[in-house]
Amino acid sequence: MASKYSIETFGCQMNVHDSERLGGLLEQAGYEPATDPDEADLVVINTCSVRERAEEKLYSRLDRYRGAAAHDRPVIAVIGCVAQQEGERLLERAPIDAVVGTQALAELPALVARSVETRRAQVDITPYDDVSFPLGIAARGDPVKAFVTVVEGCNDFCAFCVVPYTRGHERMRAAGEILDEVRQAVDAGHQEIHLLGQIVNHYQAPDIAGCDFAGLLRRVDAVPGVRRLRFASPHPRHVTPALIDAVRDLPSVCKHLHLPVQSGSTRILTAMRRRHTREDYLRLVDEVRRSIPEITLSTDMIVGFPGETQTDFADTLSLTRTVGFHGMFSFKYSERPNTLAARRMADDVAEADKRRRLTELQALQKDIQASLLGTLRGRTVEVLVDSRSRRRSYEYSGRTTGNTVVNFPGRPDWIGRFMDVTIERTGPNSVWGSAATAKRQVAHAD
Repeated sequence: MASKYSIETFGCQMNVHDSERLGGLLEQAGYEPATDPDEADLVVINTCSVRERAEEKLYSRLDRYRGAAAHDRPVIAVIGCVAQQEGERLLERAPIDAVVGTQALAELPALVARSVETRRAQVDITPYDDVSFPLGIAARGDPVKAFVTVVEGCNDFCAFCVVPYTRGHERMRAAGEILDEVRQAVDAGHQEIHLLGQIVNHYQAPDIAGCDFAGLLRRVDAVPGVRRLRFASPHPRHVTPALIDAVRDLPSVCKHLHLPVQSGSTRILTAMRRRHTREDYLRLVDEVRRSIPEITLSTDMIVGFPGETQTDFADTLSLTRTVGFHGMFSFKYSERPNTLAARRMADDVAEADKRRRLTELQALQKDIQASLLGTLRGRTVEVLVDSRSRRRSYEYSGRTTGNTVVNFPGRPDWIGRFMDVTIERTGPNSVWGSAATAKRQVAHAD
């Protein structure tokens, strides 16, 4: 009987895709996915160190195995950003058999096998530069969407960000390899492609002269069967006129742009080393909206960064009102290991002030989202159905090209289909309606 594996993933879309790749490697090595994690012979924990709570979750998971004899527990591998950051120090916290960094993921099956054979923990946090990966190996968990990594690592060193220290320096995948993976994903039935990178729009193809990120979008759009194309996360200062034109003109590119701003205060942006000002950002928003009136914008925001005053926070609120984001990921600042902010800046904003500011910002954003989504009431929108509701057995959901979540009664065979949905009710985070096709099909079935 084949050994079984289970992977638990924390963090961003890149971590999710890394887990898909590792699942494929393990299956190639003879493992089978476990239907119940408690039955797994190998437990892999894919970690994130961008947010403090993600590290706490790792240690909470590991605590359950503390004190257990090796023969009474599964083989345990910790991979990803915390593994890269902590290395052998993790072995002091809990029984771990393999610690694998972000740039050594392809070594996981061999490291696990060596650990089992030698009964000694294996650690590999080597900063390998190779970003190639065997074509078609990923065990993709989503029947509709396929993640495709185009850039690994980051060279920007924003003051708050741990990514350059855990993911390494910026490395570009060959455009030819990216396009081969897109074709393979489409052939497997995936209609929506998500291109991933720490600063995805900094892409420059190492194998095609002059092919920047806009050029890559044009090449992916031309792949037969790509119905929708999304990407994350771009940096505002690398949004070029060519990229705006590509988002506007290419049929498959979704009319949604995630533009992380992080703060509305130029003073705080300078301290963060973001290399753009409040005014730069607002000019970019105006330029994008002039060119693509139907675009929806989302962002990331940090409150309580070192030195942030109430005046700086007021600038964040006013920028949020001015732009009118359709979505926002907002966080309290917390020190991350090795970052410039942790080394050079005192974490001097009181925790109570951080909580109050985050609550105020999120309340404002909730009102903005509710107002924007309210304009959809009575309209019919095209939705790519991608999942079944976890709360209601009869309800399905999908997203518009602008990334709005739409819920509606449906059927299992609709997953992967495009539906026209008439919006009847709206909220701050999603909307509800009825699929026009559903009405005809249900009526016919009755």
